[in-house]
Amino acid sequence: MHIDAWIESVPPNAVYALVALIIGLESLGIPLPGEIALVSAALLSAKGVVSPVWVAGCAIAGAIIGDSIGYSIGRKGGKQLFEKLGRKFPKHFGPDHLASAERSFQKWGMWAVFFGRFIALLRIFAGPLAGALKMPYWKFLIANVLGGVVWAGGTTLLVYQVGKVAEQWLSRFSWVGLLLAVLIGALSAWIMKRRAARTAKQREAEDAAAATAAAEPTAAAPAVD
Repeated sequence: MHIDAWIESVPPNAVYALVALIIGLESLGIPLPGEIALVSAALLSAKGVVSPVWVAGCAIAGAIIGDSIGYSIGRKGGKQLFEKLGRKFPKHFGPDHLASAERSFQKWGMWAVFFGRFIALLRIFAGPLAGALKMPYWKFLIANVLGGVVWAGGTTLLVYQVGKVAEQWLSRFSWVGLLLAVLIGALSAWIMKRRAARTAKQREAEDAAAATAAAEPTAAAPAVD
């Protein structure tokens, strides 16, 4: 059963807990479709089945708490944790993905946590990687809270408004949400794959340069009289 159909099938009051759980686990570092869950729940709110305020609130709480737990795990496990995960789940935690995420953190610092909330593959890295890189917790918390509020609250509001406008044309509640989620997810995946491919090429070039330098004969030392 797809996640949107699952959310549609549960009692309305359980939707809030389900959204918080899925987004929290994704933010913790487990690759789950948090965005699809949020969009599906927001469309349910547009139909009046659940409250958009509660959907947004539970999504925000799940995002912030999940990221904070992920930060603690990364802080304790260090980069060795990602190396183990990379061997078990190369599709999500491969060395090229990790290198690309690290570059984002080096470039943006704490704001990589904020912007990472809007990129599907980077979203699962943000908390654990911030902890592994020993980012000060207060910096992480600021970016984590801001990212959770803007992403979860903004997505809920946007989808709720779209759902209200499009309600008369909807034959089923989920197709607009799925289309939006697929487009966002595809764009995020494409960006991450491009970054990972670029990182892989740079690593190959660096390895080739190092091998060439090692193969060059050492200049002969001058003779001593």
